Amino acid sequence: MREAEIKNAVEKFETLVRSQLDRSDTIKAQKDFVDFEALDKIVIGVCGGDGIGPIITKESARVLEHMLKDDVKAGKVEFKVIDGLTIENRAEVMKAIPDDVLEELKSCHVILKGPTTTPQAGDNWPNIESANVAMRKELDLFANIRPVRVPEQGIDWTFFRENTEGAYAVGSLGVNVTDDLALDFVVTTTEGTERIAKLAYDYARKNKKERVSIITKANVIKTTDGKFLNICKDIGKGYPEIITDEWYIDITTAKLIDEKRRTDFKVFVLPNLYGDIITDEAAEFQGGVGTAGSANIGKRYAMFEAIHGSAPRMINEGRGDYADPCSMLRASALLLSHIGRQDKADLLERALDICMYEEKSIAITGRENGCTCREFGDYVMETVKKING
Repeated sequence: MREAEIKNAVEKFETLVRSQLDRSDTIKAQKDFVDFEALDKIVIGVCGGDGIGPIITKESARVLEHMLKDDVKAGKVEFKVIDGLTIENRAEVMKAIPDDVLEELKSCHVILKGPTTTPQAGDNWPNIESANVAMRKELDLFANIRPVRVPEQGIDWTFFRENTEGAYAVGSLGVNVTDDLALDFVVTTTEGTERIAKLAYDYARKNKKERVSIITKANVIKTTDGKFLNICKDIGKGYPEIITDEWYIDITTAKLIDEKRRTDFKVFVLPNLYGDIITDEAAEFQGGVGTAGSANIGKRYAMFEAIHGSAPRMINEGRGDYADPCSMLRASALLLSHIGRQDKADLLERALDICMYEEKSIAITGRENGCTCREFGDYVMETVKKING
């Protein structure tokens, strides 16, 4: 009996190995990034997700349309609403992303995506892969970029999280070898690590950031984390003006709350799982995950989202209209920057700083004692107008 179980597990592992080798070959064959200035029209997909996702995404799209109204009028930008990424639809077809939804996503250049519900062990949904993880793999969105800034505390961090490998690469394809043994897998490729490292160092050089910190647990996870560390260090040698240092993930989480050391950090490059966890911790410094946006960048596609979940409890309690759109609005600013509208990105970021931290004429609380999502969107657009004079 045990021999048959081992043989079955080995066969599944072989399938995974072959698929990841094929993926590595695909990465090698990729072309350069899209040149948005050369496009006649940029198509922005608006994909609401589920839970509070459709509410905060619709509001953020409304603000984006306001920021880009001249481009829309001139036919240079088109907004395309994409429905169908709900947990109900995904469960019905037993796919992380239904085929028709994926086809629509691929017809866009950039995507503004709301939070989606991910099934977990013990809930009522089938074991389908995270829609986020699937989208990152299908569209090859290899870089997850999350900025965190708190100027009064000297915090200016930008995280470059590898987005398609690590512990998440085949997260739904682990093997229950026997009733007593379950195995999952961590994936690290040369090509996948090189491209995230180069993006991080290029960003540091372009933005005059003097330090890049490589975050791993290479002292324990010696093979995959060790490979990630060594490749990043090799890439760093090509940027002699930038200081490269290395930290283990556990001590990094401690040093982020060390007031004497945390201001030393500037740019981080790190594997998938560590990046997911530590950017949530980092977001707390600027007010929580509801305040932080996230960019998912590939050479052909890009997707922008909040870093929090779909908050189904808010919907169940009838509080959806009071959901906080700030994280999606921050993501919208990242989207504007990505498509070459940096002046508008800066304008939206400034308006959000005023509305969230400085002026705060109205506030989001998630309940009736605060403003609605739409009211906050109106506040942001009114502030944009004031800044513009």
